[in-house]
Amino acid sequence: MNDLFLRGDYATAPTNYSALLIALLLSFACGHLIAWIYMLTHTGLSYSRSYVNTLILMPVIVALVMMILANNLVLAFGLMAIFAMVRFRSILRDTLDTTYVLAVIVIGLACGTLKFTSAVIGCLGVSAIMVYFWATSFGTRHRYNLIVNVQWARPAGELGDLRQLLRRHSRTAECASQRSNEGYQGIDLSYRLLLRDPARSDELIDELRALQGVARVSSLHAGDESEM
Repeated sequence: MNDLFLRGDYATAPTNYSALLIALLLSFACGHLIAWIYMLTHTGLSYSRSYVNTLILMPVIVALVMMILANNLVLAFGLMAIFAMVRFRSILRDTLDTTYVLAVIVIGLACGTLKFTSAVIGCLGVSAIMVYFWATSFGTRHRYNLIVNVQWARPAGELGDLRQLLRRHSRTAECASQRSNEGYQGIDLSYRLLLRDPARSDELIDELRALQGVARVSSLHAGDESEM
C-alpha cells in the first residue's frame, strides 16, 4: 500500500519525497519566524491576522511549486497560465509589508530548489535586520513633537516676548504659518516645537496663556514625521 502511494507520481523524473518533506517543513518553520518578527515589530493600524497567516503559508506553497516544476518548462508555462487568472485585491498600505511578502517568497524559492542552508541563513539574516530596524527605530526623524496655535492680539513687532518663551521651552521653534485676521488687529500663529522636555508641555501652555497679548492657545502633540 505504501509503495502504491509513494509511486503515485508519474512524472518524467522521480520525486525525492524526503527532500520534499524537508523543503515543506523548513519553509513552514522559516515562515513562522518571519511571521513572529512581523508580529513583534509591527506598528500602526494595518495589522491583519490573515496577513500573518499568509506569511507562514506562502513560503510553503512556493516551495511546493518549485518542487513540482523540477525544471520542467511545460509545467512552468502551464502554471503561469493558471496564476494569470488569479487576482489579488488586497492593497498593502505599508511598503514594509511588501518586503515581508517578498522575503517569504524568496525563502520558499530557496527551500523548493533544495538550497536549505541558503534558506536558513537568509531567513535569519532578514529577521535580524527587521529586529534591528524595530529596536533602533532606524529612519525616524524627530523634527517636532508639539504644534502650538496662538492667537496674538498685540502688534506683530512685539512678538519677541512670545518667541523668547518658546525658545526657553524648546530646542527648535519653527513658525509654520502666520495669518492676519480681518475682524481685529490680531495674528494667528502656528509653531512647530521640538520640546526640551516633552513632559513639561502643559507648563508651556500655561505660560503661553498667561502671557500678555495671547488671546487663545491650542496645542497638538505630533507623532513621528511621516514621509510619503
